[in-house]
Amino acid sequence: MLLDFLGKGGSGLNDCPTLFATDQGSYAVIGWATDRTGTVEIPHLLLGFLEPNTFIGARLEDTGRGTFLVSGRPITERETLDQLAMETYEAPIEVPKVERTFYGATASRQPVA
Repeated sequence: MLLDFLGKGGSGLNDCPTLFATDQGSYAVIGWATDRTGTVEIPHLLLGFLEPNTFIGARLEDTGRGTFLVSGRPITERETLDQLAMETYEAPIEVPKVERTFYGATASRQPVA
């Protein structure tokens, strides 16, 4: 899997976590490891680096402290791991990249009496 760096931030140490686009039409995310395999914690700000008109196609669980828990496929392939610089307390996952095609709508205007 080839990775294209999109951005990183959220800690004072090497500005990790990190977001990448992959050549598989997905995102690779390095986040803080949790006690759940395939689940990492990322700062809200990391989503600001998503490619235009896309979103992460995985459930984001807001921790209430400026971070999300996100689950995906653990990245275990050596050739992909060799492209990543991680701290020992971080883990990489792959999550779907989905195109945004609908941005919402406004309610029809009603005359004000």
